Amino acid sequence: MIRVLVVDDSATTRSLLTAILQSDPGISVIGQAADGAEAVVLAQSLKPDLITMDVRMPAMDGLEATRKILELCPTPIIIVSGGIEAPDLKISFNALKVGALDVVEKPVGQTHKDYESIRERLITAVKVMSGVRVIRRRALPVAPVITVPKEPGQRRHFSLVAIGSSTGGPAVLNTILKSIPINFPLPIVVVQHMSIGFMQGLVDWLRGECKLPIIMIEKCTTIRPGHVYFAPDTKHVEFITRGMLTSVHGPQVSFVKPSATVLFHSVARIYGPEAIGVILTGMGDDGAVGLKAMRDRGAVTLAQDKDSCVVYGMPMVAVELGAVGQSLNPEGIVRALMDLARNGVSARPGSESR
Repeated sequence: MIRVLVVDDSATTRSLLTAILQSDPGISVIGQAADGAEAVVLAQSLKPDLITMDVRMPAMDGLEATRKILELCPTPIIIVSGGIEAPDLKISFNALKVGALDVVEKPVGQTHKDYESIRERLITAVKVMSGVRVIRRRALPVAPVITVPKEPGQRRHFSLVAIGSSTGGPAVLNTILKSIPINFPLPIVVVQHMSIGFMQGLVDWLRGECKLPIIMIEKCTTIRPGHVYFAPDTKHVEFITRGMLTSVHGPQVSFVKPSATVLFHSVARIYGPEAIGVILTGMGDDGAVGLKAMRDRGAVTLAQDKDSCVVYGMPMVAVELGAVGQSLNPEGIVRALMDLARNGVSARPGSESR
């Protein structure tokens, strides 16, 4: 049984969240808090398996409550955001930055057309995240990036970085993108799975965190070095020619849209060995098949390692499929991207993930 603490300043919302969660036989709501300060107290006394956290509350908001809980009694926390307005989203994404695991949309009444999809997303998130082992925040050791000596014939030219990311990804993307300098010589294209309506907020938040220009992909977008391009939250993105991205409608792939596999397949087709593919934390298997296509065409492929992933799903499937050249923590990925982009070198044979 998953024991959940519900935190929200609205009694009506607390009742709705409780009813939704307890409609699943594997979930029990063991307590409710009306503000962040009360949540901190109850988290320590009740020791829940997971906390659903509101964003804006009196006394203490969701960001500060998340920070204190993770400091005093590390517990998986899901941010439940009531809107896509800038203040709410800034608090939500900053909470992910300090250690919250995911952000989901606040449920609406049962008569709303999106009720079932929001309910399913919330229950799924609670089940997945309750099993995440949360520890007090500390810096991860930097994984070494092994490169070959710069001998004739070993230098390579790269034209693009393509990244697929899901659950736990926003905080990792923040770590990676803010560490890359403004003069980075390659364009970066990202597929990040988010609840509908949150992608623009993620882009806006990252713009305030990172040096690189960050752009939402439109119908036809020309990519430029040192720029980061994000897929919108309801369309796939793919290359139609070298240097030209487009967003397209289409069926879900691996139960998601946008799909990293769709992007990766187009990168494999057009860029071949000139591309670098990266797959980050996330549940499911999206991106694995596409990353394998990239590797089969000669691309360098990296995955986030198990120890640093919130959910070791997508990277695990990619490793098992033989799609991954190296598994690294986020700091190691940054070092690898910098080395590959600037020096045109790849991993030493024998250092690959098995």
